[in-house]
Amino acid sequence: VQLVESGGGLVQPGESLRLSCAASGIKSAIFTMGWYRQAPGQQRELVAYMMSIGRIKYSDSVLGRFIIARDNTKNTVSLEMNSLKPEDTAVYYCNLGTTDTTGKYSPAYWGQGTQVTVSS
Repeated sequence: VQLVESGGGLVQPGESLRLSCAASGIKSAIFTMGWYRQAPGQQRELVAYMMSIGRIKYSDSVLGRFIIARDNTKNTVSLEMNSLKPEDTAVYYCNLGTTDTTGKYSPAYWGQGTQVTVSS
């Protein structure tokens, strides 16, 4: 499985940015796709994920500002990021994996990451 991200960049606070990720080499129709991020000196953290049945989870820090979407026919996932804040600055990683019955998402495959910088 390969994941290729695009769409990172430098924006000012309050602006929007859209990340995209395309997956290839998938052999199953049931999988979760999501986004993690890692800021300098911080641990990698979940941003959002979306199950193949459409169920979505957002971290509290992005709820109401970010929107995750999937196109199951093309095996792509996007992350629309609005009202960006300096604390959103991080490397954003696309991932693909499974979600258990408790809702715990376990990524198995990762993209190379794309830098998002929010600064005036």
